Amino acid sequence: DLGPALDLSTNPVYKPPDGGWGWAVVFGAFISIGFSYAFPKSLTIYFKEIQEYFSISYSEIAWLSSVMLASMYAGGPVSSVLVNRYGSRPVVMVGGVMVSAAMVLASFGTTIMHLYLCVGVIGGLGLAFNLQPALTIIGTYFQVKRPLANGLAMTGSPVVLFTLAPLNQFLFDSFGWRGSFLVLGSIVLNCCAAGALMRPGQKSVQHKSKTAPQEFNGSAAEEAATVDTSRQSDNLPTTNRKHESQSCLQKFVDLSLFRHRGFLIYLIGNVVMFFGFFAPVVFLAPYAKHQGIDEYSAAFLLSIFALVDMFIRPATGLIGNTKWIRPRIQYFFSFSVSFNGVCHLLCPLAPGYVGLVVYSVFFGLAFGMVSALLFECLMDLVGAHRFSTAVGLVTIIECGPVLLGPPLSGALVDIFGEYKYMYYACGVFMLVPGIFFFIMHYYNYKKLDEEQRRRAALEMKTSEETVQLKMSQDDETQHEADG
Repeated sequence: DLGPALDLSTNPVYKPPDGGWGWAVVFGAFISIGFSYAFPKSLTIYFKEIQEYFSISYSEIAWLSSVMLASMYAGGPVSSVLVNRYGSRPVVMVGGVMVSAAMVLASFGTTIMHLYLCVGVIGGLGLAFNLQPALTIIGTYFQVKRPLANGLAMTGSPVVLFTLAPLNQFLFDSFGWRGSFLVLGSIVLNCCAAGALMRPGQKSVQHKSKTAPQEFNGSAAEEAATVDTSRQSDNLPTTNRKHESQSCLQKFVDLSLFRHRGFLIYLIGNVVMFFGFFAPVVFLAPYAKHQGIDEYSAAFLLSIFALVDMFIRPATGLIGNTKWIRPRIQYFFSFSVSFNGVCHLLCPLAPGYVGLVVYSVFFGLAFGMVSALLFECLMDLVGAHRFSTAVGLVTIIECGPVLLGPPLSGALVDIFGEYKYMYYACGVFMLVPGIFFFIMHYYNYKKLDEEQRRRAALEMKTSEETVQLKMSQDDETQHEADG
């Protein structure tokens, strides 16, 4: 049973190694996360040809990547349960096989619904089994260097996209979209090798944590969002069977997160943000082709975007790990989201191919910053011990905007016959939550500081009362001795 290894970070006594085999795990996560995020984007190279082959609209073809991304997000809770039960390694390997089978089956597709089912649903679920375990296992191997480890792992997405974008164009020219899907089905099996690197940690440490008493301060509702207050009930005397059932329920579906102030801020902002997060990437190549730019130059825009994205993600991780940014990393995330919105609002003003290249550079910067910080900020808010459940809840809720965002954007293109209104809409969907994050995290940090001061004052008062009580007891003992 590989399951217990996932819970190493729930034990306050356990200290992640912050290195060693952890870097091999980061490399496995790099590949796994890379395919999870880059694969749906890279398939946009085939959209124009598939659209013409099946004679469908912009909105209908946009559903293909939307269904795939939504299935990836909706599969989050299922992946959470499997990861908590079996560990990251087998889940990632099964996911790789699922995506491979989906692409092979899709190559025989005769209708767009066939592609929705194979590429969208089966492939999306396979990507969910790649994404969540990779994100979760990093928290069990890293603590001090976690922002850097997350930044490096998230760099997998632009690296894979940078490779797949021109490769897909070459495969299409050589084999057509059906033959290309067969080749991609074999390439994605690399996820199985990545999963093999995700070795579980020492189980002996986890066995110790199950019997070790855990004491949490009852008044620390959100102590820097790292103390799992929902586990306070575990300190009550009860039978081992009841204790295990409660822990199992909390591990799979921790609904107490919906009373967590930081988690709710993150969730509300992200739901709005994801309406405009993926659509600009999905429509970048079609937008260039719409302006009369040739296929290879349009595909090269994705490569430029991915190249910039590739370097900014680890750089963002390094910046986020500094002593100046780490304590207030949520402000850094707020700026990144707002920066995305500004880029999309200015995109329609960019003239010609040079303008699109400039937009791709700045969009790559903005997108990479958000992607590198996206899950690190969630882990910062709820703690590594609740991250697996939190990311499952977040992804199932976010699958709605992820599913609807690109088709709604495609509908704007169908209605107006131009892409600029789609970019304006995406800009608003990114800028509004960016401003919301700035305001609400200022409030949240202020409340956390107040709570910390109250706890310090309470501890000081308690210690003073203890000293006074001790002194009075000593005086009484002295009087009795004198008497």
